Amino acid sequence: MDHAYNVKFWKIAVNKNRRATTYTVRWTVDGREWRQTFGTRALADAFRSGLVNSARLGEPFSRETGRPVSHGSGASGVSWYDFALRFADHQWGRTAGNSRKNTAKALMATTFPLLRMPPSRFAAVDVRRALREYAFNTLRREEAPPEIAVILKWVERNTLTMAAWEDPVKVEEILRAVDTLLDGTRAAASSVKRNRRILNVAMEYAVKHRILRENPLPKGRGATPRVSTTLDRRSLIHPAGMARMLAWIRRRPRGGRRLHAYFSTLRYCAPRPEEAVAMYVDDVLLPPEDAEDQWCNLVIHTAQPEVGKNWTDDGALHEERGLKGRAEQDTRVVPGPPPLTRTLREYIRAEGLQPGDRMFPGEHGGILSGSVTRRAWRGARKAELTDREYQSLTGKRIYDIRHTRLTEWLNQGLPPAQIAYWAGNSVAVLLAFYAGCIEGQLPDLKRRMEAQMEAEEDLLELPEPD
Repeated sequence: MDHAYNVKFWKIAVNKNRRATTYTVRWTVDGREWRQTFGTRALADAFRSGLVNSARLGEPFSRETGRPVSHGSGASGVSWYDFALRFADHQWGRTAGNSRKNTAKALMATTFPLLRMPPSRFAAVDVRRALREYAFNTLRREEAPPEIAVILKWVERNTLTMAAWEDPVKVEEILRAVDTLLDGTRAAASSVKRNRRILNVAMEYAVKHRILRENPLPKGRGATPRVSTTLDRRSLIHPAGMARMLAWIRRRPRGGRRLHAYFSTLRYCAPRPEEAVAMYVDDVLLPPEDAEDQWCNLVIHTAQPEVGKNWTDDGALHEERGLKGRAEQDTRVVPGPPPLTRTLREYIRAEGLQPGDRMFPGEHGGILSGSVTRRAWRGARKAELTDREYQSLTGKRIYDIRHTRLTEWLNQGLPPAQIAYWAGNSVAVLLAFYAGCIEGQLPDLKRRMEAQMEAEEDLLELPEPD
C-alpha cells in the first residue's frame, strides 16, 4: 500500500547564511523524513499548517511523495510502466528508427530504479532485453514470446507510480542510475545527454497530460554534461594511408570493385555513408566518354540509414528518409574530381549497371549492408596501417573518411559556405566542428598580420604637422 497515516511534524527550522535566511518544514511519514524549504516564514507556516490540517482530518499521506493524497497530482494514479508504454507509442509515429531505438534504451534504463524490488526471479540482462526489444517497441510488444511476457507482467506489477518523480531525492537516484553503465562506470557524456533529452521530452509529455504538475528534471547549467562539439584530429587519415587502403579494397577478391567505388565516393565527395548507399546510377552525372579528365557531379537527395528491422514500420533493415536537417525534397550537387570520374565510369561499365539500378547494390541486390562495408574497412586498416595506427583513432570509423575530406577542403582555403553546401551542413556547424583541424594557413595569416603591423609602425613614424 502506498499510503500511510503515521505522520509526525517538527518545528520550522531557521537556516541563516551569508546570502539569505530560509525556513525548512520537516515531517516524517512512516518514519521517513521529508523536507521543504521556503524563502519566508509565512510561506513555511502556511505549508506546515496545510500538512497538519490534513493529518488531523485523517487524510492518508503518500509514502512516495510525503504529501497528503489531496495535494498530489494525477501521478499517484499512473504507474511509471504504463506511462512509459504510452510515451513510447506516442513517439513511435513521430520519430525515425534510430530515435525509436534510443527512446527504448532510455526508458529501459529509467525503469530499473523505479522498480519496487530488484528482479531476483530473472536475470537483469533478460529484463533489460524484454523492456528494450518488446515493451518499448510498439510493433513488437504484442509479439513477445511467453518467457518475455512473464517478465513484462512482473515489471508491470512492480513499478512505482509517477508520484516518484515528485520526490527530488528519488529523481536524483533515477538520474544516477540512468547515467551509469552496468559495470558501475559513468556512461559517455553523449549518451548521458541523449538520455536526459529523451527523459525531458517524456516529462513534458507527462505535464501536458496532467500526470505531473511540473517537469521535475534539473535545468540550467550543469543539468547535463558538456559534450565536445569539435572533431578529434587524431581520427583524420593521411592521404598516403588513404590511397593504400583504397588500393587494398580494390584488390579484395569479393566485391572489391564495388567497394572500391563506394569508398572512393566517400573519399572524394564526402557524402554521409547512408547517403552514398542510397544513390542510383542516375544520380552520377558523368562527362562524355572522351572526357576522362573532367569532373563528374553527384546528386545527393536521399539517405537510407541502417536502423534494424525491429525499428522500421515495414520491417526493412534500412529506413529511407530525406537529407539530414533539410526539407523533404532538398537535394545538393557535389563535384567529383577526375580520379573519381574514371573510377565510377570503369565500375559502371564493368558491372553492367543501367540507369535505374542502385549505384552500390548489396551482394544479393538491395542496399549495400553496413556490416559488409565495416568489415572491408576494418580489413583495409588492419592490412595497411601500423599496429599503433590500427589501435589509434586514425580512420577508426567509416565516417572519418568524410571528416578527412571536409577538413582537406577547409585547409585548401575553399569558401566555408561552399563546403557547407556540399557537406549538407550549416556554415556554423562546419566551422565549429572542424575548428581544431584547420591548418596550413598560419604562414599566410602571419604575413598578413606582419604587413598590418608594419603599416601601423610607418604611421607612427610620420613627422608631426607644423
